[in-house]
Amino acid sequence: MIDRVEIVVKAGGGGDGTISFRREKFVPYGGPDGGDGGKGGNVVIKADPAVTSLWEFRQKRFYHAEDGKNGSGQKKHGKSGEDMILTVPEGTLVSHKIAITDDALLADLELPGQQVIAAKGGRGGLGNAHFSSSTNQAPRIAQRGEAGEESSLILELRLIADVGIIGYPNVGKSTLLAAASAAKPKIASYPFTTREPALGVVEIGPQSFILAEIPGLIEDAHLGRGLGHDFLRHSLRTKMLIHLIDGGSELPVEDMIRVNSELSLFDFALAQKPQLVAVNKIDLPQVQARLNEIREAFSNAGISVLFVSAATGKGVAKLMAETLKMLNQIRAEKEAGKPVPRKVFRPQPKVSRASVHKEGDTFVVSVPELERLVVREGVTSPELRGQLKRQLARLGVTRTLLKAGIKAGDKIRCGTLKWEW
Repeated sequence: MIDRVEIVVKAGGGGDGTISFRREKFVPYGGPDGGDGGKGGNVVIKADPAVTSLWEFRQKRFYHAEDGKNGSGQKKHGKSGEDMILTVPEGTLVSHKIAITDDALLADLELPGQQVIAAKGGRGGLGNAHFSSSTNQAPRIAQRGEAGEESSLILELRLIADVGIIGYPNVGKSTLLAAASAAKPKIASYPFTTREPALGVVEIGPQSFILAEIPGLIEDAHLGRGLGHDFLRHSLRTKMLIHLIDGGSELPVEDMIRVNSELSLFDFALAQKPQLVAVNKIDLPQVQARLNEIREAFSNAGISVLFVSAATGKGVAKLMAETLKMLNQIRAEKEAGKPVPRKVFRPQPKVSRASVHKEGDTFVVSVPELERLVVREGVTSPELRGQLKRQLARLGVTRTLLKAGIKAGDKIRCGTLKWEW
C-alpha cells in the first residue's frame, strides 16, 4: 500500500491587466478601456470514496493549476484559470512539508467530499481603466497578475476504522479478521504475512463496526524497524484496540507490555486508547494445558482477558460482542463531552503597506501593489512619471521616501521599474 507520498503543487498565476484605449472613429473622448487579467486556478485536494490509494501520486509528483488569461481591450476581462482538483482516499492527512520544524497539518480529510485549497491562485492584474481619474484621463500603466502559491505537501493515508487488531506478528490477527467478518486477508504460518492493513465489517444484529487488521510489529517498531511505522500510523485513527496475544508464547503478559510500550513511544495517545485483551490459539493442546496459568498471570497484572480460537471460531462471537459494547460506550462518552462550537475571530496580521531602504545611491521601494505595475513604454515621459508619482502618493510611499531623505535626481527602483525622483 502506498500510504505516504510527497508532492509539489503550484496554483495558477493571475493574468496581466492590459493597457488599451478606445479608438473608434466617432468617439472623440474614448479613454482607457484595458481589461483585467483573470484569476489563477487553485489546487484543491478532495476526499473521494471512489479512490482507495495514493498510488497515482507516486507516478506523478508535480501538479500545476491553469493560469489566468490576460485582459484585453474594450474592458474585456481575461478568463480565470480552472481549478485543479486532486482526489485522495478518505482519511488522508494533508500537511505542508517544513524542513526546520515538524510538518504543519493543513487538513484532515476524514469524510467524503471534504476538501481543502492546498495552493491559492494569484489575483489577476488590473487594466489601465482602473487607474483613470479626473486628473489622469489617459493612464499608461496596468498591473501584472500575481504568481500562484507553490507548496511542497505530504499526503498521508490513515485507515478509518473503529477497531484495530494489534499484536506481534503471526499471533492470528488475519485469522481473527476472517472469522469475525467477510474479509479475506492473506493467512500463512510465517511472520509478516500481512504487508498492509486489511478492513472488514463486523455485523452484530442491527449494529456494525469496521474492524482493521494492523500489520504486526517487533521491538523498536517506533524507530521504523519491521513494519513499525505502517502499523503505528494506521492505529492512530481507531477508537479502540483488540490486543491479540499468542497463547503459545512463554511470557504472554510480557508480550502485551512490549507492544504497549511501542505504542506509547510512537505516540502517547495510542497507549491511552481503550483495549480488549484476547488470548488466541486456545484450540492447541499446549495452550489448553496452560489456560489457568495464563489466566492467573493476567489476573495478577490486573488485566481482564478473553480466550478465543480464531481458527475454530470459539469465543470470537463473545469477543466481538464485548468489542461492540465498549465501542458504544466510547461513542456515548465522546458525544457527551463534545464541546459546543464557538465562533472565533482570527484577525489577520497587519502588514506594512510600503517600506523603503537604500542600496548604494538607489532608493528601493517594496510595496506589492506597485511592484506589479507594468508600463507601455519606459519610464521616460513626464506624463508617465507623473502617473507613477500619483500612485506613490496614493500608497503612502512618497511620505516614506521623504522621511528617508530622498532628493531631486536620486534614483528609485521598484520591482523592474527604475526612474529618477
